Amino acid sequence: MATSSLSYCIPFSQISNKDVQKVGGKNASLGEMTQRLQPLGINIPEGFAITATSYQEFIDANLLEPLLIEQLGQLDSEGLSNLAAIGKNCRKIIAQGKFPESIVTAIIENYHQLNQNGDTFAVRSSATAEDLPSASFAGQHDSFLNISGTKNLIEAVHACYVSLFNDRAIKYRIDNGFDHMKVALSVGVQKMVRSDIGAAGIAFTLDPESGFENVIYITSIYGLGENIVQGAVNPDEFYLFKPFLAQNKAQILYKKLGFKQHKMVYTKNNSKPIKNIPCTKEEKNSFSLSDEEVKKLGMDCYQIEKHYKMPMDIEWAKDGNTGKIFIVQARPETIHSQKDKNKIQEKEFKLLSKPKPLCSGTAVGRSIISGRVRLVQSLQDEHKVQEGDIIVADITSPDWNPMLRKAVSIVTNKGGRTSHASIVARELGIHAVVGAQNATKKLKDGQLITVSCIEGDTGYIYDGEIKWEEKQVTLSKDINTKTEPKFILANPFQAFRLSNYPNLGVGLLRMEFIVADVIGIHPIALARFNDLPEGPEKKEIEKKTAYYTNKKNFFTATLSQHLGLVAAAFYPKEVIVRMSDFKSNEYARLLGGKNFEPDEENPMLGFRGASRYYHVDYREGFALECEAIRILRDDMGMTNIKIMIPFCRSPEEGKKVLETMKHFGLERGKNGLEIYVMAELPSNAILANEFAGLFDGFSIGSNDLTQLVLGVDRDSTIIHHLFDEKNQAVKSMISQLIQAAHSNGIKVGLCGQAPSDFPEFTQFLVSEGIDSISFNPDALISGIENITKAEKKHQKTSLNI
Repeated sequence: MATSSLSYCIPFSQISNKDVQKVGGKNASLGEMTQRLQPLGINIPEGFAITATSYQEFIDANLLEPLLIEQLGQLDSEGLSNLAAIGKNCRKIIAQGKFPESIVTAIIENYHQLNQNGDTFAVRSSATAEDLPSASFAGQHDSFLNISGTKNLIEAVHACYVSLFNDRAIKYRIDNGFDHMKVALSVGVQKMVRSDIGAAGIAFTLDPESGFENVIYITSIYGLGENIVQGAVNPDEFYLFKPFLAQNKAQILYKKLGFKQHKMVYTKNNSKPIKNIPCTKEEKNSFSLSDEEVKKLGMDCYQIEKHYKMPMDIEWAKDGNTGKIFIVQARPETIHSQKDKNKIQEKEFKLLSKPKPLCSGTAVGRSIISGRVRLVQSLQDEHKVQEGDIIVADITSPDWNPMLRKAVSIVTNKGGRTSHASIVARELGIHAVVGAQNATKKLKDGQLITVSCIEGDTGYIYDGEIKWEEKQVTLSKDINTKTEPKFILANPFQAFRLSNYPNLGVGLLRMEFIVADVIGIHPIALARFNDLPEGPEKKEIEKKTAYYTNKKNFFTATLSQHLGLVAAAFYPKEVIVRMSDFKSNEYARLLGGKNFEPDEENPMLGFRGASRYYHVDYREGFALECEAIRILRDDMGMTNIKIMIPFCRSPEEGKKVLETMKHFGLERGKNGLEIYVMAELPSNAILANEFAGLFDGFSIGSNDLTQLVLGVDRDSTIIHHLFDEKNQAVKSMISQLIQAAHSNGIKVGLCGQAPSDFPEFTQFLVSEGIDSISFNPDALISGIENITKAEKKHQKTSLNI
């Protein structure tokens, strides 16, 4: 190829990361991966870059720069009141330009060399200032798919040049301090991957919500990936655990089936080269990637991050003909990678009331805000949107970016965590609820609502202005206490964010939240599904478990994956999972539960905890709990998971439970398994030495222990004033447990609210030598402060003695 031609077009195989000024960030990354990562087995579609020099010669040959400078000089750069008019004039100027013949010849020559089999091509904009670690330019410029023929190719390249002056791109350059005339445009011409008959999606080498760096997050849909970017489809989601990928042990940590209504495919119409068609019923009810494909893609993403030495935002596509997965784009992640990882600075929120939500979807960000609904269908509605409004739409578009900047929150019917609405919300520092499905029907224009995204994976929309509290938290990750601070957790979707706080693991992970709020079905109803009476409940269970032929697998897979999110978040710190501790009336509320639960006068003291596990009426359900833990520990490798047995009334009962667990594949000591007992009954303290001989540790449940020592119903409003963890009888029991644990060489911790509420109670625990104290997330910081003060006071007292 002639030297002059190379100045206009360069094959990806001859491009590296050093060529950003020649070919832009996107093309430089594709060239870098072609050269360095393709030899490792990562597939990159062939292509070439039309250089920034070509763009500059196009501008110079048509004498366009003075015209553009004149227009941009008239722009109201503060209020952007005339942005639409100036942008339109700039695009018109570019559109009227003609390509120099030398550039056209170079493009056609490279096109013919690459197009040996009648292929079609993606034509993508690649600005010289994009895909930087501090500014992504994602979605600012245009790309075109399924392009064939030299005439269509040149037109698509010209359209990419025009898009350098999209309104959103002009505003983005102003916001990020880029000189309009110093940003040039390269264009990538890349062989199309037949993902229209395959699948496509986006991956991040960290969790895009929390910034947690130990996972690869993958989204996937059938058809072209544009539907994910646009937020037009709620995708399948997958998490892989990065430390296991480093050991070449690819394991899917968690997966969630998306609501894939339609897919984008190619057409044979050059004027409309793509269109959406409905997904089949089979496609809607199945994952768009197999487990093995997810693992391969996860390993590819891990290798890409390892090469670039930074978190990455990656687009991928699966060819439906060959089954091969290709990486079609990789750029630095620009939101979380810019934050100080050694300090936590964020607001803590708490709703003061919790009415029934109007609708819900996937939470993006973590905040609460109230505002007026503005239903938006297109840019024609921009005049309606005022500063402080909440934009509610079916989906959003990059063209809306200036309008979206007025909003305090965004709510969409469609989309997932990698949709346009999600990306913009993160960049703007606001929160969003995406994939709410019917928000535009349930919410009315001008309605006052509250949008809450503080409860993990799910965001909620409430009617009216709901009151909340918020406080600023700034703290270091360092822990300087002898007593270990740990979490009490229930919601797995908070784990990634909370793992960033100062902690030494999870002292109590409540299984009940997952069983009640995620699974929602009584385990025996799944174990004996075929025996269930016909009716609405059985139909609802069938609908909820449609992906699973064996209904028991729904329980074990769902439970193990959600527990796995927490295990991964805190790995390798210990995560102590309490086996189910529902009361019979609570179990009865689950789907199918009334068929298998007794009607008890006092469920608090009835068929609960350890007594259920070996009993014929629940043993099959406990088997499913055990299998979920076994999968997590033995198959997935999350050996930081430990087990806690609640409400174990006697050593004899403890022996029965341990024998039952061994039968179900969980043997104490095997593969390092530790089993704790929840010390919450007077019998646990009185017979502490005997319990210590059976278990690896005690976890003192101060709420139930106080209730049973004092004979006070913890839920009673009449005698609530008698409920006091600081009562000497309760403290005496706790002292016995701590002394017995240490004399037997096992650990002892406490889970409860009192150490964060009462500094004197923390002082008592520290002086007794408690090993750890576990706190609810909203009490962790005050709890650590109480521990620090108590240890200093105890140390001073000891020195005086």
